[in-house]
Parts: sequence; structure tokens; C-alpha cells
Amino acid sequence: MIVEVDDPADPRLDLYRNLRDVELRRSLEADHGVFVVEGLRTVRVLLESQWPVLSLLLTPSRLSSATDVLEQAEDRGVHAYIAGSEVFDEIAGFRVHRGVLALAERLPTRQPSEIFEGCDAVVVVEGVNDHENLGAIFRNAAALGAGAVFLDPTCCDPLYRRSVRVSLGHVLRVPFTRIVPWPAGLSELAGHGFSIVALDPRSPHTVGSMSPPEKIAVIVGAEGHGLSQAARLSASCSVRIPMAPGVDSLNVATALAIALDRLVRR
Repeated sequence: MIVEVDDPADPRLDLYRNLRDVELRRSLEADHGVFVVEGLRTVRVLLESQWPVLSLLLTPSRLSSATDVLEQAEDRGVHAYIAGSEVFDEIAGFRVHRGVLALAERLPTRQPSEIFEGCDAVVVVEGVNDHENLGAIFRNAAALGAGAVFLDPTCCDPLYRRSVRVSLGHVLRVPFTRIVPWPAGLSELAGHGFSIVALDPRSPHTVGSMSPPEKIAVIVGAEGHGLSQAARLSASCSVRIPMAPGVDSLNVATALAIALDRLVRR
């Protein structure tokens, strides 16, 4: 299943191209129903996940450290393309220091009820368009006991290469979907017993003053303007994280981690 490639124009590798062009990748990946994963550690997570893997692309220097990955790929009937560093970088459109990429197929969009069933804690995200922040949110959700992540329609793509990498592959492990319509769709969570708690720096209540509910959905918004008024009004209550004088906010992923640590029963 190992195929050596020496032509950067090889059409079999077309879906690996222009990885740094966010707009082009968005349309290309949507049209073909695919996404790209970068780095040996994350590719290992991908191969152990439910996501269908279509192919691998590696440099020769990575072969000795990727023996297990190649074995898993062969077991799944996945081709591994081997390209020298110059060819590899020309295909990707930049110098890929990690030297390992994988192409995977996107799964059909799931309904919220399909993924919050059995969860006691979930994360809801509004308006986060920074791929690294979104990846960190997934990593924190996995680490601190949230069983699913729900996104509003304006959030960026959690399967974008940078999000998956920053999440350490947890985007591939933590179930997610979008809530539509927004924020009216939050009523489905409330109807299934979730206390919807908004993180809002203007709240009179601190995160430490709240007893962890049996089922909780923590909502976070984008840095800067935070949650919309409509999202705040859809929440059961709001809490803030007390901070030192002169500091008005935290990184959204950091704020979420503090809230999950205080509010999720584990």
C-alpha cells in the first residue's frame, strides 16, 4: 500500500494542495467532503477514530517513526504516498516540518439529540472564528469532562487542519455538531434537563458561587464582544470568573477550562 511519488503535480494528491489558503481549503474540502490532518500524533488519533481515512502523505524521513501508522493504514486498506521533502512541500504549499499528512472523509452532520444523549456536561460555542482557539476548546472539553461540543452557525470549521492539530486530535474524539436555528435551538438542551450557563464577565455571580448542576451546558463566546444578547437571554443563568484589577478578560479557551473545572461533576 506504499506508493512513491516524485511528481508534485500527481493528481492523486490534489486534495492535499494549498493548505495555507483558508478560503480555498474551505471550498475545496466542502466540495469533496474531506479534511486534512497534520502531524504523526494526530494522524495516530485519526486512524483509531471513526473517521474514514482516504490516504496518507509522508516524507521518507518519517518512515522509521511511523511504522505503527503504516501498519494501521495497511490494515484499513489506506494508501500511503511517500514524497521527498521538496515534492512534499510543493504539494502542501509550504514547508511542513512534521512531514506527515492524512486525508480523511467528513461524516454526515449529526442532530444535537444524537450526541448529547448520555452526556452530563457539554460545551456550546458562539462566534469563535479563530481555529487555534477552537482547537484548544475541544482539547479542554475532552480533558475536563465535557461529552460534546455544540457550535453556532458562525463558528469556524473544527476540522480545519490547524484546529485539529491544536486540539491534539480531540476534535476527532469529542462529538460535535451545529445548533440551528441559533439560539432558539438551545431550547432542546434545556428540554433535556441541561442547565445552560453563560460565561459573561458582566454577571454579578462568580463561577465559584454556583454549585455544579447534574447536567450542564456551558456557553462561551468570541473574545472581544463575547456572547450575543440573544445567547445570554437563552441561558438559565450567567457566571463570571473573578480577575485581578486591570484585567477584563481571559482567552476563551482558558476561561472555558476554569469554568469546566469548577462546574462539571467528575
